[in-house]
Amino acid sequence: VQLQASGGGLVQAGGSLRLSCAASGRTFSNYGIGWFRQAPGKEREFVGAITRSGGSTHYAVSVKGRFTVSRDNAKNTVYLQMNSLNPEDTAVYYCAAVPSFYSIDSYNYGSLYDYWGQGTLVTVSS
Repeated sequence: VQLQASGGGLVQAGGSLRLSCAASGRTFSNYGIGWFRQAPGKEREFVGAITRSGGSTHYAVSVKGRFTVSRDNAKNTVYLQMNSLNPEDTAVYYCAAVPSFYSIDSYNYGSLYDYWGQGTLVTVSS
C-alpha cells in the first residue's frame, strides 16, 4: 500500500482544514488507517485512526471532539477533518496503514503500522 497525504496549509486559529490520505493498491480496504503528527522539536504523536470498514474510530485526547477521521473505500481515501484549530496543532501530519487484525485500541502505537505516507504540513497562526 502506498499512501500520500495532502491538504495541509496555513490556517488561522479557530479555522478548519481537511487532510486527505490517498492510497494505491488493491489491499487498501484490509488496513486500518491512522493519522500521526510531528511538531518541530517534538516526538511523533498519534492523532486519530479508523478501522478498515470505517465502523470505528479512535482519537487522541488532545483532538477528540475537534478532529474527525473518515474513509471512503471506494475512493481509496481517508480524511482527517480538523476543526477549531489552534497553534498547538501545527505539525507535519502523516497517514499510515495498520493491519486490520489489531484492535483499534492499539492503533495509537506507531510501531504497528506497516506503511507511511510522506506527510503534509499544517501551520496554524495565532
